[in-house]
Order: sequence, then structure tokens, then C-alpha cells
Amino acid sequence: MLFNELELNQHLLHALKEAGYTKATPIQEDAIPHLLNNKDLLGCAQTGTGKTAAFALPILQNIMEEKTVGKGAIKALILAPTRELAIQIGESFQTYAKYLPLNIQVIFGGVSQNPQTATLKRGTDILIATPGRLLDLIRQGFVKLNQVEFFVLDEADMMLDMGMLRDVRHIIRELPKKRQSMFFSATMPTEIEKLAGTILSNPVKVVVNPVSSTVEVILQSVYRVAKTDKTNLLIHLLKNKQVERSLVFSRTKHGANKIVKKLLQAGFTAEAIHGNKSQNARQQALENFKTMKTSVLVATDIAARGIDVPELSQVIQFDLPEVPETYVHRIGRTGRAGLSGKAISFCDETESDLLRDIEKLSKRKVPVIKDHPYLLKEGTQAPAQQARKAVATRNSGTRAKSKQVRRGGQKAAQRPRVQTKNA
Repeated sequence: MLFNELELNQHLLHALKEAGYTKATPIQEDAIPHLLNNKDLLGCAQTGTGKTAAFALPILQNIMEEKTVGKGAIKALILAPTRELAIQIGESFQTYAKYLPLNIQVIFGGVSQNPQTATLKRGTDILIATPGRLLDLIRQGFVKLNQVEFFVLDEADMMLDMGMLRDVRHIIRELPKKRQSMFFSATMPTEIEKLAGTILSNPVKVVVNPVSSTVEVILQSVYRVAKTDKTNLLIHLLKNKQVERSLVFSRTKHGANKIVKKLLQAGFTAEAIHGNKSQNARQQALENFKTMKTSVLVATDIAARGIDVPELSQVIQFDLPEVPETYVHRIGRTGRAGLSGKAISFCDETESDLLRDIEKLSKRKVPVIKDHPYLLKEGTQAPAQQARKAVATRNSGTRAKSKQVRRGGQKAAQRPRVQTKNA
């Protein structure tokens, strides 16, 4: 379906056309008509499905139709779990609202609040925020939510993982009872379903791209490689000049820093983005990657859902995730807006079980690439497995020897004594 078939106003359509968007994604096609009719919505959707536009476009249109803009009060509140995601949502709103007289602001922690509070005092129509910073500013009296008409909770399951739900509940108490609410989550664990039940009123449910089909447009492959050879394999693959940029995922912050150090030594331009980096450093690293000043960005999972880089063609998982759903979130950075993408995963001698869990979830085998110089030999075991096997072998040998000795002793006792004659 085309956007001009969704009853959006001409200002929004003009901005969408300028940004190169003409065709709605499935979640946009399903959600926008309901939201334009002021229905609450429960959206179960992975990243990369176009859900930001699915809630942003109806909010912008409904605010303009209310004719209450420019009066200083916050009309729409969008909560996001990470700074990167909040910034990304803010950029999307600015793109869509290019020809609308709206004030849009993003607030998050990790930076001075003074510039944020100064902007808030001048009036904000749409506020995108992380829960911690927003709650601080509410308690200090800088933010009033009593006139909010549109509320979005984005990536709710990630907020659960990051321990943010207590702050979220405090914020919800500040909202008017009469409002339109939108709730988005990639997965729906029990606690998230309960939270949705307290926020939404008779919601329309939209489910798009279940986990098993999210990755169909992405060419996936796995490289079996020894843990000690992963960096060498990464450097080998990055020498492919056909790929301009690669997003690399590490399981830990320390691991991300080590990867960057090795890549810099090998002559690549690379930066890391994770929770220990300052807000300015994280924003700068992401901007450098988007503008191709750096060719490799190494990220941890906390930053995963906040990264949106247009036309990113390759994602490399240096470490397999311990939670299989995270695999989908990671590779969802590529293959967006109908474009093809490539997702490469490294699997060392300790990660076979993690790979099996991923394949079980997605109901498909990930093709194994054997044509590379660091192929892990079949049967290679992790040190811990080797140690357990060695102990088991030793114990088995000891038991066998002990049995043999016991059997030998019994036989010796049963043999008749040979008497010798005196000469």
C-alpha cells in the first residue's frame, strides 16, 4: 500500500516523499488507520519493520488536527529504553514533521540537563525521553505530563531487561487517564503483557514479522572458528573491499574494546559503542559510522536496538548471543526497507549450544561456510569439555585398573598352591 492511500495530510506526504518513502511497510499499513481513529494499539514487532513511522505519522496528524500546538504543553510522550534509540526516534519525527509547526525534543541521561531544561521552558509539543532522565525532571518540576494526549512505550521488553519498569510505572501515574496509548515490544513475556494491560484500553493488536520470518531477507551464514582465531578471521573478512561498512557485535564491553584495538592495529578505522562510553563519545562514534568516517562499528547488545544506519549491508556477530531472540535483534540492523543484507556469525568451540538454540528458534539451519583459512577442526572441544573428558577418561581407566587388580587378586586366591619337593 502507498502512503497516499492512508489518508495522511499533504504536509506529511510531502516530507515522506522527500525522504524517499512512498510505500508503507506491513506494520504501517496495519497500524496507521487504527491510530488515526484514536484506537489504543499493542504492537508486537521486531526492529527494522518501520514501527517508528507507524506511530509517529498518526501522532503528528492527530496533533495538527487538535489545533492545540504551540501552547507550551507536551501533547505526545514517547518513552525509549536507550539514548541511541531516543535520538533515532527524534530524528524520525523531525523528518516526518519537516513541514509542520511543531517543537520536538529528545531528553536522555549521561549529559547535563541544563540545555534540556532550557528548551523545555520554551515549550515542547512532542517529547521523546528515556525513563530515568524524564523521571528526574518530573521530580524537579521541569516536566508536566498532565496534558499528554498521545503516549508511546517503545521496546518494552528491553526496558524489562534493563530494569526500567519501576521508573516507567512512576511516569505512567503522571499521565492523564484520558489519552491514546501505543505499546510496542519485540517479545511478550508475562510481565510485559501485564504492563500492557495496565496501560492500554481495548487495544487493537498488530503482530508483524514473527521471529521465524524476520530474517528471510537477510543472507545468513556461520563460520566455525577457534576462539583464539576470531580476530584473525574478522580481519580476513573485513578486507573484502565490496563491503563499505560492517557492524560487529561483541558480548561484552571489554571484548568490544579489544576488537577495536586489534582492528586499529590492522589498519582499519573502527570505534566501539557501549554503556561505558560517554554519551558524547557514543553519539560521535555512531555519527562517524553513518557518514563513513569509520568503516567498522563494534557494539554490545544494549546499543543494538538503538542503531539505525541506512543501507547497512553487513552485520558480523563476533560472539553468539546467549539469548536466541537477541540474534534477531542484532541482524535486524541490516536488510531494512526491503534491501538485502548479510549476517555473518562466528561460532567457536564453546558456542555450539548457542547456535542450536538460534536454529531452533528460527526453525532453520544457518549455512556453514567452510572455505576460509581459520576453519575450526571437527571434533575440537572447548578447554572445559576437554578437561571433563580427560577426567572422565582417567576415572574410567582407574576404575578399570582397580577392577582388574581386584579380579586378579580373586583369581590368585582361587588358584591351588603348587608344592615343591625337597631335593
